[in-house]
Amino acid sequence: MIKLLRYLKNHRTESILGPLFKLLEACFELTVPVIMANMIDIGIKNKDAGYVLVSGGIVVLMGLLGFASSLTAQFFAAKASMAFGTELRNDLYRHIASFSSAELARFGTASLITRLGSDVIQTQSGINLVLRLLLRSPFIVLGAVAASFMINARLALIFVAAVILLSATVWVIMNKLLPLYSKTRKNLDRITVKTRENLTGARVVRSFAAQNDERSEFDSASDNLYFSQIISGKISALLNPLSYSVINLAAAVLMWFGAFSVNGGDITQGQIIALLNYMTQILIALLALANLIVMITKSSSSAARINEVFAVMPSLKDGSEEIKAVETIEFRNVSYKYPGASGYAVKDVSFSVKKGMTVGIVGSTGSGKSTVASLILRETDPTEGTVEINGRSLKDYTFSSIRSLFAAVPQKASLFSGTVRENLLWRDKNASDEELFSALDTARASEFIGKDLDRPVAKAGTNFSGGQRQRLTIARALVGHSDVLLLDDSASALDYATDAALRRAIAALPGKKTVFIISQRIFAVKKADLIIVLDNGRLAGAGTHENLLVTCPVYAEICASQTSEVRNEK
Repeated sequence: MIKLLRYLKNHRTESILGPLFKLLEACFELTVPVIMANMIDIGIKNKDAGYVLVSGGIVVLMGLLGFASSLTAQFFAAKASMAFGTELRNDLYRHIASFSSAELARFGTASLITRLGSDVIQTQSGINLVLRLLLRSPFIVLGAVAASFMINARLALIFVAAVILLSATVWVIMNKLLPLYSKTRKNLDRITVKTRENLTGARVVRSFAAQNDERSEFDSASDNLYFSQIISGKISALLNPLSYSVINLAAAVLMWFGAFSVNGGDITQGQIIALLNYMTQILIALLALANLIVMITKSSSSAARINEVFAVMPSLKDGSEEIKAVETIEFRNVSYKYPGASGYAVKDVSFSVKKGMTVGIVGSTGSGKSTVASLILRETDPTEGTVEINGRSLKDYTFSSIRSLFAAVPQKASLFSGTVRENLLWRDKNASDEELFSALDTARASEFIGKDLDRPVAKAGTNFSGGQRQRLTIARALVGHSDVLLLDDSASALDYATDAALRRAIAALPGKKTVFIISQRIFAVKKADLIIVLDNGRLAGAGTHENLLVTCPVYAEICASQTSEVRNEK
């Protein structure tokens, strides 16, 4: 957790004032037993009602001042911890957003959501308690022990023994709890993963009649979380009874020896009452300290998980140059291997594309088509070789300039909750309604959107069919200026007639736009200026449709398997 304290540097004032006011409250609290002792030994003993009333008033005043100090400390601690949590969450989100697909896959979406949500909240709660109790509780314990020595050094040894015994009890319990809390967080991750998989893949689960299997796996994960929490709860439940037992035993010993001391004239009755009050204060302070240690243990586990994310640096580094226009795109002996994979997804691929060309990329499933797309968009960097834009490595250019000139439509159509207008304005927030309608017309989406740009879009676009979602994502990519349009199998849910009409509309767009069409359908790319054929990650051929039919057996085989589709193109 210490590494995360940097998020308090902009809130030093609150972080200092919170503990200081808690120390001030502790000072008032430590003063009360002494006043009570004098009230008994002087006021009550001498039947001095005025002294008793004045002492009582002072005690009430000390209580009010302590209450005000506590409220002030709570305010500053809450303000600092809330700011800490906000800055940590924002920074963690920005860090995760900078990850490439490799880093995201390393942690998993469910785990990152848990770390960004409950782990940050847990750490924030720990900071709040630390600011309020870390100094106060030890100060109360040390102050009460010191005051007891000032009253009677011999009886104060009982305090020392009680503190040592209590500290040992707390240490043993905390030592048992720490690994259990880490295990609980991992079990919570597992629950999140299973929940997310079952909710997003509900149709798949039902179509395979796998509800019982999935329910059993979820129940197993839930049981693991339950038992880890039960065990940690049972151990932590021992803290209070053991602590009270030690303190009550110490109080009994104190009363026993204190009675003999009073009879012997070594100590007064008021001082015995003061010592008992200090013993109670020590109990409350140590219990608060124990709860603080429990919270710190939980928070440290969460903070360690957060630091694991911060420790992973994004593999993609932003360049310094700006792209004004995309004239050429070239792959030079590009190879890429996914982290942990045994083989290359793409191996030794080379090709060159000039501005205004339409390029088709075809190949069987798993041939590396989408990997090539992610390399073009610099969603990941090549393991070997270089991807060049205008003769310079893509790594030299800033992400913002790359994204501004490249419009991409991914395989999976992703829409966001809101309206159709809000989804279309992602590339150009200043686009006019005419531009939005033009993009919808080109993407063949006007037929179901009509003129209603404010039509609601549910989360992930679930209120649209698969083909409608694809057409809306294509329309989104067409809004605003771009030099390169990349369609990564983005029309797979469309019928052949709609797909053909869509491609004709894109070809008729004004300006010399470079278009990449990634597809498993031959008829979708046969009219492209350049067709790149991939086979098991390697370049099997490159050329026009007619040329590849003669020179590339892989392409000819794909064509033969889709003969009926090619003939039926309209």
